[in-house]
Amino acid sequence: MNDPEQITTLTRTQAIDLLRQKCAGLVGDEDSLCKVASERSILCRGFSQWTFTELKERFDWIVKKHPRITRDELEDLANRWQVARQFATDKNTACDVQLGETHHRICHGWDEFSEEDLARFCGELTGEKYCVVPDTSSAKET
Repeated sequence: MNDPEQITTLTRTQAIDLLRQKCAGLVGDEDSLCKVASERSILCRGFSQWTFTELKERFDWIVKKHPRITRDELEDLANRWQVARQFATDKNTACDVQLGETHHRICHGWDEFSEEDLARFCGELTGEKYCVVPDTSSAKET
């Protein structure tokens, strides 16, 4: 581990690559990053970041078929949907799926997060301190 006072500077792309690597060890074939983030209270907090009403709005096509659905049932079906989309699109995380999603966009994936958010997420998953800078030609040289 780095010196606790040392701050590692990463470009936005490098930070997302680090997060993909760290998240790969957290998710399985049946668990989307949305589910894991919710259960562990990490990253964006996954499904738990939204109220039940907001969750139902984001997954309205599921709710239309199951109007009496509970939150637990909706999270389970939403997780299964997200895992299926990962498989169908050959993406490793829900954040990657959402970047390209057009029909059922739940969030904006990695684009949802600021550089400060990404730095915090990297710190949560590694225990180190980070500064994330935009992807510019000068930033890539630092």
